[in-house]
Amino acid sequence: MTKIIFPKEFWWGAATSGPQTEGRFKKKHANIFDYDFEKNPERFWHEIGPDMASNFYNDFREDIKLMKKAGLNSVRTSIQWSRLIDDLEEGTVNQDAVDFYNAVIDEFIANGICPVINLHHFDLPVDLLHKYGGWTNKHVIGLYVKFAEQCFKLFSDRVSDWFTHNEPMVVVEGGYLYQFHYPDLVDGKLAVQVAYNLQLASSLAIQKFHEINQNPNGKIGIVLNLSPNYPASQAKEDIAAAHIADLWQNQLFMDASVKGEFPKELVELLTKDKVIWESTKEELAIIKNNKVDRLGVNYYHPNRAQKPYYSPNSLAVDWLPNKYFANYQMHGARMNVDKGWEIYPRALYEIAKNIQKNYNNIPWFVSECGMGVSNEERYLNEDGQIDDDYRIQFIQEHLYWLHQAIEEGSSCFGFHLWTAIDCFSWRNSYRNRYGLISVNIHTQEKTLKKSAHFFKNLTENSGLELSEEFFDKFNKTFRF
Repeated sequence: MTKIIFPKEFWWGAATSGPQTEGRFKKKHANIFDYDFEKNPERFWHEIGPDMASNFYNDFREDIKLMKKAGLNSVRTSIQWSRLIDDLEEGTVNQDAVDFYNAVIDEFIANGICPVINLHHFDLPVDLLHKYGGWTNKHVIGLYVKFAEQCFKLFSDRVSDWFTHNEPMVVVEGGYLYQFHYPDLVDGKLAVQVAYNLQLASSLAIQKFHEINQNPNGKIGIVLNLSPNYPASQAKEDIAAAHIADLWQNQLFMDASVKGEFPKELVELLTKDKVIWESTKEELAIIKNNKVDRLGVNYYHPNRAQKPYYSPNSLAVDWLPNKYFANYQMHGARMNVDKGWEIYPRALYEIAKNIQKNYNNIPWFVSECGMGVSNEERYLNEDGQIDDDYRIQFIQEHLYWLHQAIEEGSSCFGFHLWTAIDCFSWRNSYRNRYGLISVNIHTQEKTLKKSAHFFKNLTENSGLELSEEFFDKFNKTFRF
């Protein structure tokens, strides 16, 4: 057996979000997913929407106790803008929502779990989309900062760990390029402006946090979905495609958030293509002067790129990043066939080395990593437990590479699985389950999976033991 040990204060936890767990109980405002489901339920898996989700609004005390049983010492969730704020223009708060979030935070702390709070997890109040155009309009940035300010005033006395956005690139691509989130637009120039506006909103929230934070240990960052971009071949066209894909998918928000500046090469490319965002010197100074204290990294699968399918002038719309690169699926890759994603744990090591080398080794943690599987009832044993050995193997492999990076000096301070309890996942609803804890969406009964017991053992021992059988399988799979 080989034992790998992580730092003593390491965050062992899981991530989720308010809109994916709480349900719509007592909410004054709808977010874009609430509205989308009301108008277009057929877009959602089995027409199951966010109305109840996993009932965290009513079950949070019991749910948090289950998280404790699964060994979590930290949990990231989010505060719903559409729940906390009564008057979206004025930024006034709803007292029921304040009481709810206070109780949630206090319950986490009482159970010895560090609450990690994110502000925006895709869930824009839909009224701001319909009235102003959502993140396309800089007025909405100001309203977001009012929401963030209320969160800091109300909760930063007990919450020390904050994040401004989760995966802002998903907002850009889902809503404005590839039509997997409402409002389902395909508008490249608008998408570029949304990316800029999201970054400016993050920087302004960071500025506000440092003005009014009540916690001497308080830190604020951003959560980005990152992955190295691997070229399909060593042909110069494929290498160039992977490079531009990396500029767009990774470096845009990484550079602006950590270095305070957008990548020069990307700015030049967007300017040449006449889709560059509208900005001012004052706004760019705000971005420059309000960098993140730390970083969350969501990693699920590698990005692989090849030369584009289309010539630059043959796209059906004026501009898409696809004019420069196309996705590539490597022949013979290990796949999660339920989700359609490649499994490649080594990329987590390469992300760590990139942060160490190119981003001043900023403190960071794995804020999401997980394996979504359909029909997990297939793996129920006679005692009613889901034996998700595939998830345990997935965690072990990723931790192996993460540990190697830490041994080489990476400043990673935690690993959060997606997710604690099976949760609603936008239009995919409950099609793929990621949790350490299963939920029956009809009865809301929740039970620990085999992986929850594994995770508890992992956290109690600050690491894990890997068998010779693991390494035999691992070496054959990854050929090293």
